[in-house]
Amino acid sequence: MTRTRQPVDADFIRDLFAAFGPVTVRRMFSGAGIFADGLMFGLVVRDAIYLKADDTSVADFEREGCAPFTYTRGKKTGSPSEHALPYWRLPERLYDDPDELAAWARRAFAAAERKKFAPREKSKQKSGRTGKGAKRRAHR
Repeated sequence: MTRTRQPVDADFIRDLFAAFGPVTVRRMFSGAGIFADGLMFGLVVRDAIYLKADDTSVADFEREGCAPFTYTRGKKTGSPSEHALPYWRLPERLYDDPDELAAWARRAFAAAERKKFAPREKSKQKSGRTGKGAKRRAHR
């Protein structure tokens, strides 16, 4: 059985977010990303819209009974595991409330900005490295 994917209705999404401001919808994998000023703050997958969330906004989504976007990895290897992304499903009531949706979109955009400008964690270097980099570090 072949699954057909529903096309993302970019015009609908642009109209939905009009009170927030202009957005761009770009196809990604099996869905699309929702962008403003080149920054992704929303996700469209399986006919659902998800907004970027972080510690400052997750509780709002939880109060609305929403859940994060999840996907399963490792199905082909027989070791499936569930993973969540920091995008939470848009509360249904916001589809009919453009001003409130704009407020939620602004918070999602702010979360995306905080993530973009957050200091990156340094990865731990493996001991016993070889090569030029290891020699330079050893001579310091």
